[in-house]
Amino acid sequence: MSAPTSAAGLTILTIDTPSLGDRSYLVHDGEVAFVVDPQRDIDRVLDLLAEQAVRLTHVFETHIHNDYLTGGLALAEVTGAAYHVNEADPVRFERVPVSDGQEITVGDRMRVTALATPGHTYTHLSYALTDVTDGSAVGVFSGGSLLFGATGRPDLLGPDHTHDLVRHQHASAHRLADLLPDEAGVFPTHGFGSFCSATQSDATSSTIGREKVANPVLTQDEETYVAELLAGLDAWPAYYAHMGPGNTVGPSAPDLSLPEPADAAELRRRIEAGEWVVDLRHRTAFAAGHAPGSLNFGLDGQFSTYLGWLIPWGTPLTLLGESAEDVAEAQRELVRIGIDRPAAHATGGPEDWSVDEPATFPTATFADLADVRHHREVVVLDVRRDQEFEEARIEGAVSIPLHELPGRVREVPRGEVWVHCAGGYRASVAASVLAAAGRRVVAVDDSFDNAESVGLHLLSAVA
Repeated sequence: MSAPTSAAGLTILTIDTPSLGDRSYLVHDGEVAFVVDPQRDIDRVLDLLAEQAVRLTHVFETHIHNDYLTGGLALAEVTGAAYHVNEADPVRFERVPVSDGQEITVGDRMRVTALATPGHTYTHLSYALTDVTDGSAVGVFSGGSLLFGATGRPDLLGPDHTHDLVRHQHASAHRLADLLPDEAGVFPTHGFGSFCSATQSDATSSTIGREKVANPVLTQDEETYVAELLAGLDAWPAYYAHMGPGNTVGPSAPDLSLPEPADAAELRRRIEAGEWVVDLRHRTAFAAGHAPGSLNFGLDGQFSTYLGWLIPWGTPLTLLGESAEDVAEAQRELVRIGIDRPAAHATGGPEDWSVDEPATFPTATFADLADVRHHREVVVLDVRRDQEFEEARIEGAVSIPLHELPGRVREVPRGEVWVHCAGGYRASVAASVLAAAGRRVVAVDDSFDNAESVGLHLLSAVA
């Protein structure tokens, strides 16, 4: 949770979900509270309500989310709060419908006004908060509309809608900028690493006034904004296809109890059956020893985003962690994207998870790669996304984006494969996929920023 924001007696608490790049918000006046865009693991919200000693009366959704399953319905059912969802959204559960211009009073001091801000979706709403004691505009909960230095991406509903939605997005951002004073805070749901954001920003807070001078959607004319945003769009996680339908049905509260335990023989059986056995440890530990055939998605990175992106949906999943706490953390991450019940789990280390000797593969730096290329030929595999590869790439490198690699392993040229990404996380995932397929790999655990300085020749789209 981020530090609270206070506005003349109103408190805005941010609930961060870094692995998905999202935020939820809890707002209260000391007695009653509302929540915007809660994640599915609602115990975080319930604990915060108890800590703040306030009562939840309203839950607001800005849109039918594409990158996670909401906890809104489950939270409303547990607390008795009114659940506000756009009346135009074709949901299959009971909600309190809300529409553009509608005002909802929360407690004695807070007035929430729904504002239609299509662009990320057609039915997207933002919620402006006013302190009724003095009429001041506290801020706007902008969901996937106006973000810090960016906007939500307009292409998640498919190419047939992208060009209409990007123009809606431009108009919606200007609507918020015109309606709200410069001092009003901006509280987006996306934009902190989420693939729902068209671009990324390092900002941690903002206001309408700051966005007017820093956000391209408010500083560029419509045609320039549209052209540059569309040119910058890249791939988005495959699991997104399951989030909209899941949120339309209404996700239930998750079961976070540990799955059944598995020993080394059971893990081997599952791997040989084509199931996914995922090692949650850091990439350096995985490279030094792991159960043969297991895959490495460390908890230290965007674990659920990349696991959800790569795994064939519905494949049985077993989690390996050093402790039950690690497994529990992974389960919490996974229920947010609809992977509810792992098939099994095991704790300990690779000696506990391997029938025979643990497997290993070496790690290296870009300096090591530059050195080895002077002596012998190796395959350099770049698993960054296409846009990253086009901007700058090592001469002679083969490009297969990580999210495409499981289906394209046979396309990797023969020989020893030195696999890299931008910082090491994706390279380790890719190395584990290749090692499980029987390839000889070296994982480059280094920043791509170092590649050119150590003598590797880089090419770019303008070269």
